[in-house]
Amino acid sequence: MTDSSANPCYHLSELTKYALRLGTFGFGGPVALVGYMHRDLVEDRKWISETEYKEGLTLAQLMPGPLAAQLAIYLGYVHYGVLGAAVIGSAFVLPSFLMVLALGWAYLRFGGIGWMQAVFYGVGASVIGIISISAYKLTQKTLGKQKILWAIYLVSAVTTLITENENILLFIGAGFLVLSTRIPWWRKTKSTVASISIQPFMLIASAKAPLSELLTQIAIFFAKAGAFVFGSGLAIVPFLYGGVVKEYAWLNDQEFLDAVAVAMITPGPVVITVGFIGYIVTGRDGGFGPGFLGASVAALATFLPCYLFTILPAPYFKKYGKRPSLVAFVDGVTAAAVGAIAGSCVVLGRRTIFTIDWIPEWPKIGLLLVTITVLLRFKKLPEPIVVLAAAILGLVIYPSVR
Repeated sequence: MTDSSANPCYHLSELTKYALRLGTFGFGGPVALVGYMHRDLVEDRKWISETEYKEGLTLAQLMPGPLAAQLAIYLGYVHYGVLGAAVIGSAFVLPSFLMVLALGWAYLRFGGIGWMQAVFYGVGASVIGIISISAYKLTQKTLGKQKILWAIYLVSAVTTLITENENILLFIGAGFLVLSTRIPWWRKTKSTVASISIQPFMLIASAKAPLSELLTQIAIFFAKAGAFVFGSGLAIVPFLYGGVVKEYAWLNDQEFLDAVAVAMITPGPVVITVGFIGYIVTGRDGGFGPGFLGASVAALATFLPCYLFTILPAPYFKKYGKRPSLVAFVDGVTAAAVGAIAGSCVVLGRRTIFTIDWIPEWPKIGLLLVTITVLLRFKKLPEPIVVLAAAILGLVIYPSVR
């Protein structure tokens, strides 16, 4: 337990239950998930302060790996140290891992999941609506009326929209820009945000049998994905495609698209699709046992680096988080991070509601607008109910448009 955690107003078991529930019912990808955590833990329960949340969001953006999982890990660390980080991170990821494990088994057992295309047709549009509302609320809460933060936000959003990727150098530059405007560079300070370093992590294993060799390849490849890919959610998809389809030929194009669909229709972190991929790769010929091993190795290799990249620099954030220099840096990075999230909403929305030829899919646009309208009108309506309704509508609508 950390020094600052002397008297938390909640028990670790309560936060664990919340993480399990969020991992089970938290739809919408990283943007929505970080929004849920802010709403539930900062605004409603007041277990986490605004400052602690912003520190966690900044750290998650600076480090490689899945955004929502890293933020959950950090929030577990805030009052319960390394143990809290491990418990909350595991609780957040476990439900979706079990779901993709079951879907992987069904996928191989019953010869594909074509019905998911119909489900995703409805869910995808609805999820964009959920993400948009979360991004809007996050923007309101984090930027205030400071013009420089809004300028950074807009630049980051436009950059993300154009490049369709998040730029770590932009985040760091934004932090130093705000730092330089609040604390002149010639003023001496005792601490410096540049002292944070990244230590690359990679799993290394030895193998003798074919299955062991395959598991070793999976461990090394997915450790690279977890350790060296910046950006949240679907930002990891291009890297996975290059390795899983192009380099190793573990999956074909359609199977890979199915894996991405699985990630989008299941709750929790989008990156959990690595578990589905790991199951397919090793379970195709070996059955449930090898499939379970493949899924477990892929998930562990992906999430362990992000856990280490969160808890290693976390003490620095905890110890120096209230110093003016770090507060300024955090504000700048947060503005850039929220801008990137807003830009990602537009990118994902464009890919979801338009075809490759930029033809609008009006049923999806209708579902998007209905989702936004319903959630704004009924503020306490649980998002999973909206997602379930969209899935049912997708099953009904899809046959008539395809």
